[in-house]
Amino acid sequence: MKAQLIRRFEAEIQELERELKTELPKEIKRARELGDLRENAEYQAAKERQRLIQARIGMLNKRVNEIALMNLDKLPRGKAAFGSTVHVRENGETFAYQLVMPEEADPVKGWISVSSPIGRGLVGKEEGDEVSIPTPNGIREFEIVKLVTIHNE
Repeated sequence: MKAQLIRRFEAEIQELERELKTELPKEIKRARELGDLRENAEYQAAKERQRLIQARIGMLNKRVNEIALMNLDKLPRGKAAFGSTVHVRENGETFAYQLVMPEEADPVKGWISVSSPIGRGLVGKEEGDEVSIPTPNGIREFEIVKLVTIHNE
């Protein structure tokens, strides 16, 4: 799980660095050729994209370092935590959430951040627990029907 996450972040870093070093300089050069830079929307957009990419690369590098130092053995074995897949029942319907880092969150895939309202509400819970989680859309009631921790996978 840890190595897979690091590989995914490193692949995104490589893609962003390619854009930063090859595509954006071409866009900036083209935009400069259009004239006055103060009123040049293409130039401003390219420079803003450059700043955003640099910030994202910095954040991803920081996260890769944090993950590399993470001691997964310290994660609880019988309680929901980062990397766990939590099968819950809500209103008679059963579905699964995987607890992931904020950068990985993808609700369509069932990947929810450990720092999201539902993620925070599930962390530390065990199989069989009933949980009431306040969300922006109101309180949601879950029963944890199955828990697979990072240690079980």
